[in-house]
Amino acid sequence: MKEVELKFQVPPAARKAVEAAVAGPQAARRIRLRAAYFDTPTGALAAAGLALRLRKEGRVWVQTLKGTLPEGTSMTRAEHNVPRAETGVAVPAIDPQLHAHTPVGAALLKVLHGTDGVLARVIGTDIWRRARTVRVAGGVVELAFDVGVIEAGDAMPPRRLPVCELEIELTRGSPQAVVATAQRWVARHALWLDTRSKAELGHLLLHDDAMAEALRASEVKLSKSMMPAAALEAVLRSCLAQISVNASQIASGRHAPEHTHQLRVGLRRLRTALRFFDGARLAEAIDEVSREQLAVDAATLFRQLGQARDRAAVAEPLAIELTRALVAVGQSGELPRLAAAEELDPTVLVRQPVAQRLMLNLISRVQGAWPEASAQPAGLPQGAPTSDVVAPAAWLPLRSRLTKRLNRWHRQVLVDAQAFDALDDEGRHRLRKRIKRLRYAVEFSASLFDARAVRGYLKAMRALQERLGIVNDVAVGIALYSAAAPADARALFALGWLASQRERALAACQPDLKRFVGSKCFWRERPKGSASK
Repeated sequence: MKEVELKFQVPPAARKAVEAAVAGPQAARRIRLRAAYFDTPTGALAAAGLALRLRKEGRVWVQTLKGTLPEGTSMTRAEHNVPRAETGVAVPAIDPQLHAHTPVGAALLKVLHGTDGVLARVIGTDIWRRARTVRVAGGVVELAFDVGVIEAGDAMPPRRLPVCELEIELTRGSPQAVVATAQRWVARHALWLDTRSKAELGHLLLHDDAMAEALRASEVKLSKSMMPAAALEAVLRSCLAQISVNASQIASGRHAPEHTHQLRVGLRRLRTALRFFDGARLAEAIDEVSREQLAVDAATLFRQLGQARDRAAVAEPLAIELTRALVAVGQSGELPRLAAAEELDPTVLVRQPVAQRLMLNLISRVQGAWPEASAQPAGLPQGAPTSDVVAPAAWLPLRSRLTKRLNRWHRQVLVDAQAFDALDDEGRHRLRKRIKRLRYAVEFSASLFDARAVRGYLKAMRALQERLGIVNDVAVGIALYSAAAPADARALFALGWLASQRERALAACQPDLKRFVGSKCFWRERPKGSASK
């Protein structure tokens, strides 16, 4: 069984309004849900993305196993429920074999086979749920407003985390019914999407962790036989995972700079994907209005999150060296004071309507928007579109389309790289952005080409990108200290010091520029195993 659900955190100011709206004109059902989650002593189930629980729903116990799906999104998981005959207060014994005949159950038994098989209660929840089933356009959904607590640990009292959230789950119909319903509730009550399940939150609590690790980009696997729409969907799924997971942690109020960095990487990858596939005439599966909205919202959030990062570029990579230089000339070790700037809190930014609309629109694009099959039916050329969802005009196989786009973007980088000495700060910044864009496009396409050739190309590109990053950080420092220089002698010294650092950084770029200019374009090689003409 596939669970299709979105979960949102409810801000304190909206709690009464959300509960009243869920209750509706007639009082919705209210039930107490007490659950125990089980795992091995080493946390093998959690590490495998599995959650095994026993939950008392009223007077009935239900055993549930949940797991991630290979092509799942933030709103889909595998789920298998088994009612238990036992009633009463005592918790029944957990029985993994009850799920053995299901795919997610097979995954559970495989994980347990590599352990001693001992399962123990590690997390508990005590939730009061008010729920109502609602008929909406495209299907039927259940609205569930949960208030309660998650408990973890052996100490008395155990560690606790309060719960106040709204779940919107598909009962019948299209997944788009969940997304459309969520969009209305988010707009009305300022809710924010949370991809973390109660089990995940409980495990963080169990280990006394304030936050989950930041999520890096996942590998995208394409095949030459994919329909263009399926290829685009695979890329967007990868972008969605990186964006939504990091955004959820940031929105919780507990996050590290790496979460913001990885969110910005996800946004940049999304913007690249929309341009790359659109230019390769593969983005016809997304209507122009939706594509434009995704691009605008991604650019807005990226820019807002980047303002704080730009100011930190002076404080982090260059601060220690600049401090030492100031001390060496008899100045205090205090850095020049920068002009006050508006503080943009990432938590506030991620909870705002732009960020929430972006994630819901992206979920909508990858959740049931296109045909599920990725291979071509018999009788059509490999890669040929099979549905009027994708315009068949000027058809080319997937690999050929992407190759044309890679050629174009590579040439743009090559022109700037060869004229590097003549570029100003703006031109060098443009080159760095083009290299990042090309790198993401290469990573999206990599599985269609020879892996060794791709690695060689990426190695040269990443080295150059890192060098240009140092140049950019110095340029940002110069721009920021320029405003403070007239009133601060230390700022004047900092500008001179940064100017010398820029010359050193520019000289250090030369070997990597030559290496990249001379690198082979892997997409021009004959595909591995192809027949010669």
